[in-house]
Amino acid sequence: MRNFEQVLKLEPGRTAPLVVDMQRGFVDPGEALEVPQAREIVPAIQRLLAVFRSRRLPVVFTEFVYSERVPLLVGDLHPEHKPAQPGAPTGFGLPSSNCLEGHPSAETIPPLAPRPDELVVRKHGYDAFHGTPLDGALRARGVTSLVVTGTLTDICVLASIVGAFNREYRVTVAEDAVATLWPEIQRATLDIIGRAFGRVVSSKDIASEVTAW
Repeated sequence: MRNFEQVLKLEPGRTAPLVVDMQRGFVDPGEALEVPQAREIVPAIQRLLAVFRSRRLPVVFTEFVYSERVPLLVGDLHPEHKPAQPGAPTGFGLPSSNCLEGHPSAETIPPLAPRPDELVVRKHGYDAFHGTPLDGALRARGVTSLVVTGTLTDICVLASIVGAFNREYRVTVAEDAVATLWPEIQRATLDIIGRAFGRVVSSKDIASEVTAW
């Protein structure tokens, strides 16, 4: 494991944080797909962004956007993304326009708002690399290592990590900057990632590693 950890260490000047789906539709209280735990990781993500921005390194965000123009199975899996009728009840399992294209819930939350020069990749599925320009954009910026944060750990975060691994990026996951609904699933997913796909370390350790460059 020690050799595995050494191979996956962040590469100075070639590393970018990837903030996965920290959108209002998942983070704001009362949303149909609310992940309350995602609010708890915001300070850790903010600290990491501050470190990378201070060194003028690339910062990348993803946003899951449901569109009726893109027929995907995910639309059937999650009816909450489908347009809600005016005056109709909303909630888990009901249409709510959650992260619907053009809806405010699809936006990254204000405390983590991307800057005008930062890359925002909008995706229609779980894997941030599938059917998006993310891979090409990262390579154009010379990025070979990723620090992954965001929500949900076991769905879009994991799928994006596998996508990155399959494209030979070095992946580090900030264990206190990813979130899902269930503690036991969080632990299991981080264990899977650490055994097969990347490093799992604290945001503090990551910040110290980047600061030492």
